Amino acid sequence: MALYEHIFMVRQDASSAQVEALTDQFKTVLTENGGSVGKAEYWGIKSLTYRIKKNRKAHYSLLNIDAPSAAVSEMERQMRLSEDVIRFMTIKVDEHEEEPSVMMRSRSQRDDRPRRKFDDDRGPRGDRDSRPPRAEAEAEKPAEKAAPAEE
Repeated sequence: MALYEHIFMVRQDASSAQVEALTDQFKTVLTENGGSVGKAEYWGIKSLTYRIKKNRKAHYSLLNIDAPSAAVSEMERQMRLSEDVIRFMTIKVDEHEEEPSVMMRSRSQRDDRPRRKFDDDRGPRGDRDSRPPRAEAEAEKPAEKAAPAEE
């Protein structure tokens, strides 16, 4: 059997309980056809980049699937028939991740970049804060030549 990651989006006006019921329904379709679901994650309601079927937000769910391709095809067929599911995508993978997906990790765990530390004499914007304020900078400019005196 092959390993798959399957993500589906449910319209925004469906409740969380309805999304869970849909997830359970798709799990049973997979198990009836000889597959299994390793991990199921509910990611919550997220904004869409563009409108899909008049929806601006959607419930996102992830399924880690170990099933034959026929079982996945049947699950996708049932998703096409469901009015609540607005999009889905299935990807074949070599192995499943054991830890929580990137969407479920806390922000501190996701951020691989080291945090920037600031010196006491510099502000968070770097050298820009050490510059004199605009009024002082204008006062330091050389005085403009005076207008010629009238005769």
